[in-house]
Amino acid sequence: MKPTSFQKLLAGYILKTLAAAQQQGRSMNLDDLVSEVKARRGDVRVTLSMLHREGYLDAVRMRLTLQGFMIGASLEQAKLRPLRPAAVAVNDICAA
Repeated sequence: MKPTSFQKLLAGYILKTLAAAQQQGRSMNLDDLVSEVKARRGDVRVTLSMLHREGYLDAVRMRLTLQGFMIGASLEQAKLRPLRPAAVAVNDICAA
């Protein structure tokens, strides 16, 4: 199954978050990751499974592989696109 563009974007957030946690010596579980990246639990689970299949994550231990860690660490300073579009102000809708 080919990953969607949302899963690819979410994968960047997950890799970045897990790499930062590993650098600090913290471990994260699914609930920690969901609250940190602010995405739906189901989306995070599917993306974690995808990263595990591709060899970037050991999903059992919730630890990045060396490849996953390198990608996540390289994204540390990167400005990632928002997961969800910004909400449109109510005033903007009423004015139109």
